[in-house]
Amino acid sequence: MDWQNLFLTNTGRLDRQPFWIGLIALFLISLFVRLVLLLLFGHHSTFGHLLYLIIELPLLYAWVNIGIKRFHDRDKSGWWVLIVLIPLIGEIWYLVEAGFLPGTDGPNRYDPT
Repeated sequence: MDWQNLFLTNTGRLDRQPFWIGLIALFLISLFVRLVLLLLFGHHSTFGHLLYLIIELPLLYAWVNIGIKRFHDRDKSGWWVLIVLIPLIGEIWYLVEAGFLPGTDGPNRYDPT
């Protein structure tokens, strides 16, 4: 698996297995960063919270790229990642659509392979 392609590009398609591996990796990285900052700065540290948000921006970028490629595999626009902004319904829709439904067989408009 090409980790750089997985996290840093939003072109092409992504099957369910690398999608889940990428999401779990991002979750574990985020959890690790949160725990380290919690141990270093404590729970009520404004600086710790600000530093966490700054560190989370690249992880958010990687998450969006993974989602875009997964929706491309479903032959849908990458803009569908914004469905998570709808509380509860959007999150469930994203989880089902990107995480459990299979991609299109053969070529589609986002990748000829």
